[in-house]
Amino acid sequence: MDYVIPAARPEPGRTRGSDYAELSELVKEAGLLRRRPYYYALRGGVTLLVFAGAWVLFALLGGTWWQMGTAVLLAVAYTQLSFLGHDAGHKQIFRGRRANDAVGSGLAGLVGLSYGWWVGKHNRHHANPNVEGADPDIDMPALAFSAPQGQGRTGFLRWMAKYQAFLFFPLLLLEGLDLHWSGIKAVWNGGLRARRLEAALLTVHIGGYLAAVFLVLPLGQALVFIAVHQALWGVYMGCSFAPNHKAMPHLEEGHQLDFLRRQVLTSHNVNGGRWVVVALGGLNYQIEHHLFPSMPMSTLRRAQPLVREFCAAHGISYSQGGLLASYRQILRHLHEVGAPLRAADAARPRP
Repeated sequence: MDYVIPAARPEPGRTRGSDYAELSELVKEAGLLRRRPYYYALRGGVTLLVFAGAWVLFALLGGTWWQMGTAVLLAVAYTQLSFLGHDAGHKQIFRGRRANDAVGSGLAGLVGLSYGWWVGKHNRHHANPNVEGADPDIDMPALAFSAPQGQGRTGFLRWMAKYQAFLFFPLLLLEGLDLHWSGIKAVWNGGLRARRLEAALLTVHIGGYLAAVFLVLPLGQALVFIAVHQALWGVYMGCSFAPNHKAMPHLEEGHQLDFLRRQVLTSHNVNGGRWVVVALGGLNYQIEHHLFPSMPMSTLRRAQPLVREFCAAHGISYSQGGLLASYRQILRHLHEVGAPLRAADAARPRP
C-alpha cells in the first residue's frame, strides 16, 4: 500500500476551497464553537482533585512498595492534566489567548512540560499533518512512518526501522522522559515567549518532584517509583496520540490538497463509548478536532455526525475504527514500512 500522497494539482473546474466554508457555516449555526466554561470547570476541578489526592496518598503511605499504585494513579493524573493543557493551547477553554496561556502554563508546570515549546510544535503539526518534512510529529529518529523515511535510515536506526512494529510500545516507555527533556532543551536554547516563567516552573517541578520522592521513599523504592510513574505516563500519552495519524497517508511538500481534505485524509477517529472519550481526552474525535481546533472537546461528539455526513456527501474518505483495531493498524503500517529494509538485508550476500 502506498502511504504517500504525491504533490498533485486539484481537479480542473472544482472550487474545493468553498467546501470548508460551507462546513464551517453548518458548525457555527449548530452553536458548536461556543465555549463551555462549566464543563471545563468541572473537568479541571476533578482532575486537579485527583492529582492533589494522589500526592496526599503518597505522603500518607510513606516508604512502602504500595506506592507503585500511587505511581499508576499519578501517571493517569499527569496525562489528564496534559489533555487540559492541550485544550488551553488551542484556546478551547477561554476566548482570549492570555487566559488560556495562563492555564496552559500552570498545567504544564504541574507535569514538567514546556508549554511554549509544545504549543509551537503542535501548531506546526496542525498546519501540516503528515506532511513529509513539515510535520514534527512524524520526524522521529527512532521510527519511520513512510518508505522514504525508512530508506534514509542507516546503522542502528535502520535496524530499529526494520523491527519498529515490535519496538513501538516499548519505545513509549521513554516518551515521558523525552517530553521532559525536550522542554528543558527548549528553555535552555531560548526562543520561547515566556522563557523565564517556563524555566522557573520547570525548576520548581523537577526540584519538588525529586525532593518529595527521595524524602519519602528509600533509594531503591524511589528509583522504581520514578521509573514506573514516568514510563506509564509516557505509554498513556503515546497511546492517546498514536491512533490519530500514525497509520494514515502522508503528503509530500507542495501538495495541492485544500484545508478540508488535508485534515480529514490524514486523520483517524477512534470509536467507542464514553470511557474512550474520557480515556483519550476527547482526542478520539481527531478529524473534527483538526478541522476545528478551537472547538471545546465536549462538543466534538456532536460535530462528528455532521462532519461525517458532509464528507460522505462530498466523496471524502472518513477514517474511523475501534481502539484495538486502530493499534493493530498502526503496528501493521509500521511493519509494512520496515518490510523493504528487511527484504533488502535478507537479499544481501553474506560474507
